[in-house]
Amino acid sequence: MSTTIFSKDEFKNYILIIIGSITLAFSVVGFFSPNQLITGGTAGLALLLHYITPLSIGSLILLINFPLLMIGGKFLGKSFAIRTIVTLIFISLFIDLFDKVFEIQPFIIDTPLGSIFGGILVGIGLSLVIKGDSSAGGSTIIARLIAAKTEIKAGTVILTIDSIIIFSSLVIFEDRTKVLWSVISIYVTSKIIDTILTGRLNKKVVYLVTNKTEELKIRIREELGPKGTIIKGDGLFEGENKKMILIVVEVGKLQVLRKMVKETDPEGFLIITEATEMLGRGH
Repeated sequence: MSTTIFSKDEFKNYILIIIGSITLAFSVVGFFSPNQLITGGTAGLALLLHYITPLSIGSLILLINFPLLMIGGKFLGKSFAIRTIVTLIFISLFIDLFDKVFEIQPFIIDTPLGSIFGGILVGIGLSLVIKGDSSAGGSTIIARLIAAKTEIKAGTVILTIDSIIIFSSLVIFEDRTKVLWSVISIYVTSKIIDTILTGRLNKKVVYLVTNKTEELKIRIREELGPKGTIIKGDGLFEGENKKMILIVVEVGKLQVLRKMVKETDPEGFLIITEATEMLGRGH
């Protein structure tokens, strides 16, 4: 499949990148900068440096990221690296346009509200950029480089970098509440990204351990639905056969399942986990 900018998929990628970049830029100019808050990644580092230097936020984002792109370009892949460069240019351009040319006024001067709603907008913007098969550079590039050379996970690297940026702001800001609200903002951003990219599922994965598999599978099929799997395995003792029922249940029907198991097999028990992402069968 063609991956040129003229292909349908690539055109869609760049539309998402542009909208995401505008959203990110507005969050920085409208919420973070006027409230002297910090976000994660190189946008956060650029904001931090902007508070102590005369340089604009947009120019700082480019200055921080381009050396990283030069070093880590080969680890990103050509197409991904090009999209990342374009994304960074758009983010920097829109931030400086909104701030210096259009002189957009702060959306609100209030640290808690700026933190929460700024975090929401950053989450939306980053999600759109990621959906456009791109990145906002910075910690993503460093994380890929370190993950490729060591056994350290990329997520651990990003969390470490964000933590360093946030706690570095303690040196600059006398008001420590701003630092704590910045931490909350990053948390809000991560939750928004998770929700947009994986969906907000109202379902749980349930492992039902029981000695009455046949009776329960009939009741589950009749009362909860036909989809499920029976897993067969060996116990810890020689010749001990075990069966487990694996099903995905809506949160509202968990109590029905608990009652069902209690009535059918009082010795049975449930292991319930989050269904963070579902693919296939209409999902």
